[in-house]
Amino acid sequence: MLVREFVAQNNTSQIKHVIQILSQEFALSQHPHSRKGGLIGLAACSIALGKDSGLYLKELIEPVLTCFNDADSRLRYYACEALYNIVKVARASVLPHFNVLFDGLSKLAADPDPNVKSGSELLDRLLKDIVTESNQFDLVGFIPLLRERIYSNNQYARQFIISWILVLESVPDINLLDYLPEILDGLFQILGDNSKEIRKMCEVALGEFLKEIKKNPSSVKFAEMANILVIHCQAADDLIQLTAMCWMREFIQLAGRVMLPYSSGILTAVLPCLSYDDRKKNIKEVANVCNQSLMKLVIPEDDEMDEAKPSMTMPAEPTSEESLSKPEAVTTGTLDASGDSSNSGVFTGTSCERIQVTLNLDGIVQVLDYHLSDTSIGMMTRIAVLKWLYHLYIKTPRKMFRHTDSLFPILLRTLSDESDEVILKDLELLAEIASSPAGQTEEGHGPSDGSDVRPGPVELHVPARAGQLNSSSTKGLECSPSTPTMNSYFYKFMINLLKRFSSERKLLETRGAFIIRQLCLLLNAENIFHSMADILLREEDLKFASTMVHTLNTILLTSSELFQLRNQLKDLKTPESRNLFCCLYRSWCHNPVTTVSLCFLTQNYKHAYDLIQKFGDLEVTVDFLTEVDKLVQLIECPIFTYLRLQLLDVKNNPYLIKALYGLLMLLPQSSAFQLLSHRLQCVPNPELMQTTDNTKPSTTFKRTAASNIDYTELLQHFEKVQNKHLEARHQRAGRAEQLDRRVVL
Repeated sequence: MLVREFVAQNNTSQIKHVIQILSQEFALSQHPHSRKGGLIGLAACSIALGKDSGLYLKELIEPVLTCFNDADSRLRYYACEALYNIVKVARASVLPHFNVLFDGLSKLAADPDPNVKSGSELLDRLLKDIVTESNQFDLVGFIPLLRERIYSNNQYARQFIISWILVLESVPDINLLDYLPEILDGLFQILGDNSKEIRKMCEVALGEFLKEIKKNPSSVKFAEMANILVIHCQAADDLIQLTAMCWMREFIQLAGRVMLPYSSGILTAVLPCLSYDDRKKNIKEVANVCNQSLMKLVIPEDDEMDEAKPSMTMPAEPTSEESLSKPEAVTTGTLDASGDSSNSGVFTGTSCERIQVTLNLDGIVQVLDYHLSDTSIGMMTRIAVLKWLYHLYIKTPRKMFRHTDSLFPILLRTLSDESDEVILKDLELLAEIASSPAGQTEEGHGPSDGSDVRPGPVELHVPARAGQLNSSSTKGLECSPSTPTMNSYFYKFMINLLKRFSSERKLLETRGAFIIRQLCLLLNAENIFHSMADILLREEDLKFASTMVHTLNTILLTSSELFQLRNQLKDLKTPESRNLFCCLYRSWCHNPVTTVSLCFLTQNYKHAYDLIQKFGDLEVTVDFLTEVDKLVQLIECPIFTYLRLQLLDVKNNPYLIKALYGLLMLLPQSSAFQLLSHRLQCVPNPELMQTTDNTKPSTTFKRTAASNIDYTELLQHFEKVQNKHLEARHQRAGRAEQLDRRVVL
């Protein structure tokens, strides 16, 4: 009654005096009953003031909020009740004091007393109704408090925070999306709460934000939230990781190239997920979409942009050490290396203007290098890394060739991978590096001849080419005249590949043929054989050279990929084919039987016979006879059908028959002997084969076409090489004998 009289008299000083007495002498008294009476009095005072209570809210609210911290739960309950009545009367007038009310309520939300919690919930609902109805809410002033309290670890406090975020998000006049970067990290942390209810509430809140982002992408601060998503995409909690990955997918698709500066961080988070198993299938699938979408953002223009140009200002990306320090489990996923620039536009501020974004290629390559070098990483991740590198060499070759020196040894090591698919992607990438025009223009960026892979006992020594070959320069070694020009990396790739085969014989045995055949498809088969033959000509490990030549010869004679090259060599009609034959011959001399088979392939039957005559001077070993046996088996295969048919023309192919008889005489009476003997028994009598038709062309024209080949010199070269092999065998035998003596001693 007293306060109402003062209101009627407009006596503000007396009203303040009454409130002060209720506050200081009662509400803040040391005696519990006095505090209770003071709280009731303040509530009654507010009711009496009615609409004028807004003028005295600070004096009314502060003592009540102080009682929120009272040790007596009953007093805390009375404080809730008092504040409820004050707020109910004041309504929108309490909004300037919202932060202190929110702060007090957030503490009561976790109160252990159920009555206090119940009372705080009533007050909380009232305050939410007021905020929802009003258009005067100070969001800017509230965000710092929300950002601070969102990191609370208490379940009830988290529930309270999420409920308020949901309310504010639902109010049309409040644009919480502008301040999402400040609370997004906290939301993802709450998403990992142990309570299913809180996790569900947080999922709903994040889902509402994502819907709003899709509706209004032009007003979203994508760049400010990119690093937050990168961190949570690597979370151990599946729900957090899946949700963050879904957000990342939308960000890449909506923001486009604005996400490029964060590519290295995104790849650090996404790549390990591609090797997840079916237990994390959803994460793997979303990560795969992220990976593909990000890849499409890289466009040819990125190769032309000067990295020194100033780019848009964005928050710093996490350091590579930060990004790479989080180990991840493994899964599956594939992606296409094709890319387009459909999403090259970016949003900034509230406008949709296009801005220039610089591709941080160094960071991306560092991440890709890390994942390819990590032996524990999953197969699908390695495949994705190789596809990324291939894509970058296609889209930004000029910039990528600056990284080739560091990538080259890693790519060579990857050829030893257990997966054929990984090896195939690796070969595609190496082939692109070896054939890209950008590799010719990057002076000073080629790999050194000694680019090492894994240290091995054998190293290839490649001196300058001799005068009889095409050129004495390194670039002249790249290809033969009839084939497309390769860049400076091609020949060095061949050197290092053979070096790897030499140091890893198991790789040569298990994957050698597969690797060479694929390279013949990806590059030019003539280039492959020409360069390898040239390198092997100078190989110091003669045993390896013999093994490698045998492997190459088997591929040449049997692989469908080499059909065109076999036809080219069969007739030796062109200078290029004759040049290739001479190059192959010189290296094939490391293995006598393969040399004869090359002569059979090229229809050099007289020279094949001359070679077989020299076999009597060689050391005939079991391995030698085994190779002769294999050659006989090969003669019976479809690839030498033309040779068997030429046996009908006895008159024009006498040296073919002599050469085959020579092989027969070399063989012991084995199954191969019987096979070849039966074949030669089918050779017709030349007198019975004579005809009056003299118009049929003979096979002598083939030898005329190849008449400029110096077969005497080739034969001398064969003898020289075989003498080297004989000396090497004697040296090996001597070393073995010395070792045996040491063991005996």
